[in-house]
Amino acid sequence: MPADLNDYFKKNSQNKDNNNNFEPPQFFKDFGKKAGLLYTLIVIIGLLILAKPFVVINSGEVGIKATAGKFDPKALSPGLHFFMPFVQDVFIVDTKVRIINYTDNEDVTIQNTKSGIKFKRAIFVLDARGLPVSIDLTVQYKLKAKSAPQTIATWGLSWEDKIINPVVRDVARNIVGKYTAEELPVKRNEIAAQITTGIKDRIDAQPGQPVQLLAVQLRRIVLPQKIKDQILRVQIAKQQAQQARYEVERAKQIAQKNAALAQGDADARKIRAQGQADATKIEANANAYANKELGKSVTPNLLKLKQLDVQGKFNEALQVNKNAKIFLTPGGVVPNIWLDSKDSQKAVSVGSK
Repeated sequence: MPADLNDYFKKNSQNKDNNNNFEPPQFFKDFGKKAGLLYTLIVIIGLLILAKPFVVINSGEVGIKATAGKFDPKALSPGLHFFMPFVQDVFIVDTKVRIINYTDNEDVTIQNTKSGIKFKRAIFVLDARGLPVSIDLTVQYKLKAKSAPQTIATWGLSWEDKIINPVVRDVARNIVGKYTAEELPVKRNEIAAQITTGIKDRIDAQPGQPVQLLAVQLRRIVLPQKIKDQILRVQIAKQQAQQARYEVERAKQIAQKNAALAQGDADARKIRAQGQADATKIEANANAYANKELGKSVTPNLLKLKQLDVQGKFNEALQVNKNAKIFLTPGGVVPNIWLDSKDSQKAVSVGSK
């Protein structure tokens, strides 16, 4: 056999031996040793993801960190915060404006906690005479962010039911119970102001003033039906009385108006009569004055002259009256008297004294 052929078979035999003795790379040789550590890291990462060692706090909220059950006195502000799972925990508390509606109109079983609105039963109160009255209120408030950790540590997460709700009901009952049912609608504004002041004073008196009261609205007062009927009757009676007073006042005004018109007419007639009387008096005084002055002007010579003048006129008349038989001039005094002879029973007077 040739030498090169022997070498060929020899090499092939060596290659087969090398293939039978194949060894994996060093990475795969070390993988088995490090697999336990890798699995441990994967488990830890998975646990961290599941445990979520961070929290995001939104605006209008604060975080309260508790380490081994003890609350941190400083509240966490809005943002991203990390903590140690299984050792620490973060409670998110809402500090936005919250509302409690005390009413029986809405479904009080629906609690819209995400929007900060709660519904509770209307407040039942006994008035001053023991009659049942229902009050609908709306209370607006918010938790103070700075003192939130201390508030939660003292009152717990259900702090609203311990601070707000009992105070509102107790104040409303105490104030409304001082009035009778008939007075409640009339003094509504006064009662609402007292309820607001009373709730605010009670909440502010809590240690640390944990809650800020924003507003209290008295929305409705529900009275017993017999009280409603009685109030309605009273209102109707008042309206009728007001109408009667109005009619009386109107009649009085009309009477006063007519009396004024009559008085004015009487005064006008009186003034006219007085004017006529004054005019007559003035005229009489004028005539008297004229007569007086005229009397002063009548002298004996004037009378004699007047007699002569009249005598002349009678003489002329005698010339015309041919039938005249007697012409008398007694004592030379005017007037003269003459008699017609045709009728001895008829005498004609020419003048008078």
